Amino acid sequence: MQSRFFLSRTKKDKNIGQTTIISHKCLTNGKTWLIIILFPYAYIRIYYYAKRKDRFMFKIVTKKELNANVTLMEIEAPFVAKKARAGQFIIFRIDEKGERVPLTIAGYDREKGTVSIIFQKVGFATKALGAMNEGDYIRDFVGPLGKPTPVEGKKRVCVVGGGVGCAIALPSAQAFKAAGAEVDVIVGFRNKDIVILEDEFKACADNLYLMTDDGSYGEQGFVTAKLQQLLEAGNQYDEVLAIGPVPMMKFVCKTTEPFGVHTSVSLNPIMVDGTGMCGGCRVTVGGETKFACVDGPEFDGHKVDFAELMNRNSTYRTREAEVTESHACRMEAMGKALIK
Repeated sequence: MQSRFFLSRTKKDKNIGQTTIISHKCLTNGKTWLIIILFPYAYIRIYYYAKRKDRFMFKIVTKKELNANVTLMEIEAPFVAKKARAGQFIIFRIDEKGERVPLTIAGYDREKGTVSIIFQKVGFATKALGAMNEGDYIRDFVGPLGKPTPVEGKKRVCVVGGGVGCAIALPSAQAFKAAGAEVDVIVGFRNKDIVILEDEFKACADNLYLMTDDGSYGEQGFVTAKLQQLLEAGNQYDEVLAIGPVPMMKFVCKTTEPFGVHTSVSLNPIMVDGTGMCGGCRVTVGGETKFACVDGPEFDGHKVDFAELMNRNSTYRTREAEVTESHACRMEAMGKALIK
């Protein structure tokens, strides 16, 4: 009786042992030949996929320069996009030797599987990221991390953004609007040349107030002056959300405190590790120690110890400058060596 298996064993003799024979019936089976043909093809595909450098990396789908120092990138990261919400952040790493840098999510498209980030080219890692182009890959893109902005149950809110912090304020303003709240937005910049996302804010804000320090665009003055004006005019807000430089967030909180308006601030500028293990983002909130990356990044601004926060935020500034200078010197030396 012939075996149904491709390889079968039959005993020929006790002394000879077992001999492998090929079943005639198996060879005439179409499924068997299909397996024989497809197996090498599948093996080759799997082998070369395993060798690809980009198999665990994240592709830069879109790159757009918003101004001379601020860049928008759309990153292909479907699993992050699937779960991302306003107020959360990601951590990127350009290569296996790169530093971990947290960036708040500036937008996401669940259908396309992409996440948008907006960053200012100020440090070594962000300058290196800014030098990359569409089609390039970055090594790590982890997220979404942190707690999302609580948007439910608000009738009227005011979102205040300063500088590149407006990139973070935008998705929160959009989320408040989508939840049914009336949204006033105040955004501030030093001058007209660095204004970003104006059209996007107009699309989601019931009232948009654009401020510049020198008056070259919009109204002249600081965001705190406009906020003070709105509060004194009798505008009632369920919440004010401030996102931007730490000093700006501090003075937004001082502005709203006399009016008793709940004010939240986003403390993403002080994050390093993003998992609560390094302790670099410790902040005192209401006399208790919190970690911006896991307990935040948004906190009640009236309870934040801003003096401690500002000191912590400047901890790595000297080291960052040293790393950037050292890298520039190495690149210059390599360039001279190549020319020779």
